[in-house]
Amino acid sequence: MIYELFLDAINILLEFSLSVGYFGTFIWMLIESSFIPWPSEILLIPQGALIAQGKLSFLLVLLAGLLGSLVGATLNYFLALYLGRTSIDLLISKYGKFLFLNKEKIKISDDYFKKHGEITTFIGRLIPGIRQLISLPAGFSRMNLPKFFFFTGLGAGIWTLILIIIGYFFGNNSEWISANMSLIILILLLFSLIVLIIYILFKRKKISLIH
Repeated sequence: MIYELFLDAINILLEFSLSVGYFGTFIWMLIESSFIPWPSEILLIPQGALIAQGKLSFLLVLLAGLLGSLVGATLNYFLALYLGRTSIDLLISKYGKFLFLNKEKIKISDDYFKKHGEITTFIGRLIPGIRQLISLPAGFSRMNLPKFFFFTGLGAGIWTLILIIIGYFFGNNSEWISANMSLIILILLLFSLIVLIIYILFKRKKISLIH
């Protein structure tokens, strides 16, 4: 009985992921990159399984996911840029509880961005709970737009690619995914930490060479 329900749940996810198509992937990832807590795993992992079955194109799913993430992140960027910090804080204080956001989370994103600069835009896209918010401090600080697109696209592309690959190889085994998702996130965090350390060392060496 449980096994049949398990299979039914997988089939429902697969059918839904197929039915939304590439435009649906774009919209889903656009929402996921905005304020709204929208799990990209629910869509991209089943789509990875459908790619393995030859029902979807790997390149088009990746492109749709990447573009959706970029558009959603850019909306946040310009929202922060034009409304300013005071307006965003007011919106969060009034409506943040409906989106599981608060001023403390925004401040964490701010502090993280100020300490580590533009590379934070890339790393932040790989960290759950931060990835949806990292565009806000970029907008507050008026980060260079081409650099914002580059680092956001790089981080969003890696995240999208990882979920597609997981679905491609393990999409029909949600037990494995649920058991190992925490490990996958931990590996991403370690990878982000290594990238950050390399970046900081590079910056320090560059500064020392200048002086």
